[in-house]
Amino acid sequence: MVTSDDLLIHGRPIKQCHIAIEGAIGVGKTTLTQKLADKLGSTTFFEQVDDNPFIELFYQDPTRHALSVQLSFLFSRIKHWHSLNQQDLFAQGVISDYLFAKDHIFATVTLSDEELALYDQVSRLTHEDIAQPDLVIYLQSKPNIIMERIRRRNRNIERGLNADYLQKIITAYDQYFFHYQDTPLLIVQTDRMNFADHEDAVDMLIERIGNMTSQTEFWADYS
Repeated sequence: MVTSDDLLIHGRPIKQCHIAIEGAIGVGKTTLTQKLADKLGSTTFFEQVDDNPFIELFYQDPTRHALSVQLSFLFSRIKHWHSLNQQDLFAQGVISDYLFAKDHIFATVTLSDEELALYDQVSRLTHEDIAQPDLVIYLQSKPNIIMERIRRRNRNIERGLNADYLQKIITAYDQYFFHYQDTPLLIVQTDRMNFADHEDAVDMLIERIGNMTSQTEFWADYS
């Protein structure tokens, strides 16, 4: 059995790596980030959604507030991600619950063509030298299962979220990762593997990472 003590990613010990967890709203990114960090002794790097002053307004009126919420996220994430670049990963690894590219993924869903063109201009002018993680784990789940998880956690800012919008986000993520080649990618199907409920699932995930032999792989088994 592969353990975290002898596991390498691109020749580096996993405990010195940056692993980014990605996926749609409510799929379990933050839970897995914390549990994986606890197992590996890594630091955590969480998305700062609650700091966005436009997010609740966006769920109430997406057309009116889409550009405001996306630009606010863009500037916040640039500042946040640069702070990650300054950390010493050789001393301690990092597990993040988002990838910097997520902002553009959401922008392709929320913005009109004209707004997206403006967003892209601003994005190109304001960020550079954004470091890539050593591994990305993309969590997938069916929309109805995600919606049930969202209902259970009952966050105020998510009460306006609907299934149609969630499906658009899932589709955008699937399209993005279908073409993704920037880093090793492990796609994990979580319908029957909720990391919040199964304590041994993180150990199995670490072992699955250790068994990766190609750039992009898929994992759906849990028993």
